[in-house]
Amino acid sequence: MPLVEITYAPHVPHAVLKELAAMLPHAVSVAVECPEEPYDGDLQPGDVELRFRPRGSFDVSGMDIVVEVRSKWFESRAANRQDRVDDLCKAVVDACGLAEVGVYLSLPIAAWAQS
Repeated sequence: MPLVEITYAPHVPHAVLKELAAMLPHAVSVAVECPEEPYDGDLQPGDVELRFRPRGSFDVSGMDIVVEVRSKWFESRAANRQDRVDDLCKAVVDACGLAEVGVYLSLPIAAWAQS
């Protein structure tokens, strides 16, 4: 289950954030799909967790939007992680139309439980 944090600048329009909220669950699922956790296109509650955060007054960033994705490490995921993050970054740029977008993919050794 990927955890996704989206930090955005104050000038980013609400419509852009709404578009990101709509497209990111699928785009992130495609980006982290692997044999150990295949993506069947049928997202269920808990499959992707999005958290939107406005940039704070003491934050330092030159980006309009930064998307941080954390998803469990698997060798098959890690082998081509740069391609995965490049594709996800392109999808985010295409969806939001902003010039300054960053995407960070972290694959920690982790576990997840859900009730």
